[in-house]
Amino acid sequence: MIDNLFDVSGSIVLVSGGSRGIGERIALAFAERGANVIITGRDPKTLGEAVKRINVGDGTTEGIVCDVTDTASIDACVDQVVETYGHIDTLVNCAGVNIRKPVLEFSAEDFDFLLDINLRGAFLMSQKVGVQMIEQGGGSQINIDSLSSDKAIDQIVPYSMSKAAMTSMSQGLASEWGKYGVRVNSLAPGFIMTELTRGLWTQEHMKSWGKVVTPLQRMGQPGDLIGTAIFLASQASAFITGQVIRIDGGITAGIHWPIAEDFKVT
Repeated sequence: MIDNLFDVSGSIVLVSGGSRGIGERIALAFAERGANVIITGRDPKTLGEAVKRINVGDGTTEGIVCDVTDTASIDACVDQVVETYGHIDTLVNCAGVNIRKPVLEFSAEDFDFLLDINLRGAFLMSQKVGVQMIEQGGGSQINIDSLSSDKAIDQIVPYSMSKAAMTSMSQGLASEWGKYGVRVNSLAPGFIMTELTRGLWTQEHMKSWGKVVTPLQRMGQPGDLIGTAIFLASQASAFITGQVIRIDGGITAGIHWPIAEDFKVT
């Protein structure tokens, strides 16, 4: 039996922040399945290189330079996609940054930089694409959330704040836009090995700690998000909206501690 529930071929998929890491891997997954994929990024060179890597399958792939901190840039990007393709089926909000330092060392400029990209930019992109999706009678928005939206993590408190706010944003948009056929959900990755995080997670003490707190006892890879992203963009999830799906190897399932297997209470 051929099951079309998860079919995304021919769909129009806009991936904000799709020139590297998780965003690029999700964009590639859609392209491999025949979707027409548009990725955005701030750096034209990096964006062009990513397009070459993603340009597979039967659909088209292109990059649009877009700075999500700039409302005019977002407007121009979305308008260009609609003018070219006529509609947008799926938006993946993946543009984001992180700054690792104690709260007392955070400057106002650091805070504004992080929140402008992670939250304000995601909101404005969702809003602009939402106008189009409401007009066309439906669509799916997928926001890349984080493990830290469940529990704040020290040394990245403003980042945790931005992702907790994204959870609320996804739920609020889902509530407002459901009547228009627009679904909004979040993917919350756990500890994922990317080019940007490799330096952190190749340190032995971090690797050991990550294995202890993750029930599946391994680091996540960008590819671990593919199945859920395709699911949320397809008809297989037609009655799912306002949800946070945690792809974290079980970290948020409970407190996992390295107690010895032969430990006995006497």
